[in-house]
Amino acid sequence: MPHWECAIEGDTERFERVEDLIIHQATEHDRIECQVCGTVLPDGYFAIRHAFDEHSRAEYVRAYDATSDEVRRREKVKEAIEETADINEVIDRLEGNGPRA
Repeated sequence: MPHWECAIEGDTERFERVEDLIIHQATEHDRIECQVCGTVLPDGYFAIRHAFDEHSRAEYVRAYDATSDEVRRREKVKEAIEETADINEVIDRLEGNGPRA
């Protein structure tokens, strides 16, 4: 089973389940402000998802001075997480409801 590494600001903590990684990123790291629109959100997966679901690649590149390789890497991370994660479980856990039965 793959290990999911946090990688926010050099955090090398690893998780067996991607849901645990997302919870960790949302609760153990500072929130960040989107440089495109000013929305404040958890760093990590939620920030990547916001950037690519709410803004164009061009907006992201301009706001973050990102290279095409950095954009592709983040898009791959987003895709890998979304192929694996139970986002409803993550939301329930963040809301304090525990996993869905």
